[in-house]
Amino acid sequence: MRDFAIARRRMVEEQVSARGVKDKRVLDAMLKVPRHKFVEEALEGKAYQDAPLPIGEKQTISQPYMVAVMSEALALKGSEKVLEVGTGSGYQAAILALLADRVFSLERIPALARRARKVLDGCGFSKVNIRLADGTHGWQDMAPFDAILVTAGAPEVPRDYLDQLAIGGCLVIPVGDRSSQVLMRITRIGEQEYREEQLMGCRFVPLIGNHGWHESA
Repeated sequence: MRDFAIARRRMVEEQVSARGVKDKRVLDAMLKVPRHKFVEEALEGKAYQDAPLPIGEKQTISQPYMVAVMSEALALKGSEKVLEVGTGSGYQAAILALLADRVFSLERIPALARRARKVLDGCGFSKVNIRLADGTHGWQDMAPFDAILVTAGAPEVPRDYLDQLAIGGCLVIPVGDRSSQVLMRITRIGEQEYREEQLMGCRFVPLIGNHGWHESA
């Protein structure tokens, strides 16, 4: 049996902390979540490597460092209501569940939503709410959100995300073309006033939907 706890600690120390992520709550969350449970069994041995991995349906589980960077950028304290767009494997949602009070996650692919639900429940993260929907519309029924995290690259920021963000809350989203993006943090500081920051270059799968990329493109 592989010692995943050792691999997980090495991942956090060498790939995350050593590269500048300092938020102790984020580091602790990544030490606790069994990342290998969120990948296919054949890829368990690669789960803690410094790379994204395929999860089927042309989607990926993000590189551990990127998960940490995006989580830290939200600056969560524990009482927040968070929207995640792109459930995927469910790993990022599990991390958010340890950092916030309530997590709502949107996934457009039924097979991924089903598998994520099963894995999250099996790992004790039943409080994560998953809805099968076009994530580019956000989740209006549950808005406003203290934080929104988007795990796919958008051609531009969907207006619904800005409208569903609480004043004082922040949105973290990759924005660019289909092959490369810039990770943006957008903080809502008034009814119609937002502050934008560019955090780093990144590469995500495209955000598909009415306010994102067309699947056939």
